[in-house]
Amino acid sequence: MTEEIGLAAWNELPEPEAEQALRECCASERWVEQVAAQRPYATPEQVYAAAKRILAGLDEGDIEQALAAHPRIGDRPTGADSSREQAGVVTASVDIKAELAAANRAYEERFGHVYLVCATGKDADELLAILRSRLTNDPETERRVMRAELAKINRIRLGRLVGDDA
Repeated sequence: MTEEIGLAAWNELPEPEAEQALRECCASERWVEQVAAQRPYATPEQVYAAAKRILAGLDEGDIEQALAAHPRIGDRPTGADSSREQAGVVTASVDIKAELAAANRAYEERFGHVYLVCATGKDADELLAILRSRLTNDPETERRVMRAELAKINRIRLGRLVGDDA
């Protein structure tokens, strides 16, 4: 789980510890290294801007590394962050969970990677509707949407890290 450290304290951490904290936000090693290397940051907004800019510059291998750390929507999440973010799925009916599983499989067959969505604050019905809608995207559009969703997830997790949960 992304642990709140606070911006000042995180800025002062030795590089390996600062990077480890960032791995809880995003599993791309290049993203982690580059965000950590630009410390110190004066404000949380500077962290968010750097993280977003660095994410935009990642190649497909880096993005695949980041995606590999995300569980499927509706699967039992293994990490505390994913559990918190997918809380709206926990109480879903067996039927909705089965529909999510089937739609996840269809998505992965179509796009070759896990369906990634910023699930925070969304219930299972909403997540299923978004998934179905995104299945109609062409691969290029979907890649842009997925990267935007990854940026949202990273932003939320970074907010917890630096103590700015707004």
